[in-house]
Amino acid sequence: MTARKPNDAATAAHERLFPGHVSTLAVTDPELIEYFDNFAFDEVLRHTGEVDERTRLMTQLAAMIAVGGVTEYRVMLGAALTVGVTPVEAKEIVYQAVPYAGMARVFDFLHATNDVLTDRGIELPLEGQSTTSPDTRMEQGLAVQKRIVGEKAVDAMYANAPADEQHIQQFLSGNCFGDHYTRTGIDVPTRELLTFAMLAALGGADAQVKGHVAANLNVGNDRAALLAVLTGLLPFIGYPRTLNALAAIDATTPSDDTQTRKEDA
Repeated sequence: MTARKPNDAATAAHERLFPGHVSTLAVTDPELIEYFDNFAFDEVLRHTGEVDERTRLMTQLAAMIAVGGVTEYRVMLGAALTVGVTPVEAKEIVYQAVPYAGMARVFDFLHATNDVLTDRGIELPLEGQSTTSPDTRMEQGLAVQKRIVGEKAVDAMYANAPADEQHIQQFLSGNCFGDHYTRTGIDVPTRELLTFAMLAALGGADAQVKGHVAANLNVGNDRAALLAVLTGLLPFIGYPRTLNALAAIDATTPSDDTQTRKEDA
């Protein structure tokens, strides 16, 4: 039987991310690893050029948290640190996941991150990145929420929420945005790409995916960047969730070809 090995481009990409590492699966499951590595580390990467390597890896880490893939996350976190993702950025990805994936899921990833950082000789805790206090989180959170989501949309959310649900809107402003989006370490446009990646990977959050496609556009991320991020996620989150997120992109920011076809119809 002919030995099954990834192609030269995939092998080079793999070596850059995981220098000197040979997967045990390459021994036990060579056929799968051949075509997975060729796909994930060559074919897919040809279509992710609209985001840099660091950003791609950060969004992949965010998605791995959302799908619960803690073992793969550990491996990819090592790769991300190897190519220049900082310890602060790594921690901020995990913190950003809490309001979207929930602490029950994020808990193990927080410990995994601490383990990887400690193994690399990085002393914890890291320098704090919070910019708000209990007295300012609501005001600052509402301001950044309106920047990201849109002032009219946020005002409508408050106006349309029944009296017994107003506290949820306040939680969104003060906790989701006030506690998380106001942090330093990662800028707002990158945080929005992380959020898009997490929501796409979660599944069952189609309305939120569509909302955060629009939010990404509001903060300067275009269709090409969103497609590049989603393409990079595909090998790790699968086709159904990728296609659902693709539909949200197309519904919110259609391609030039789609717009031309509509005009010609």
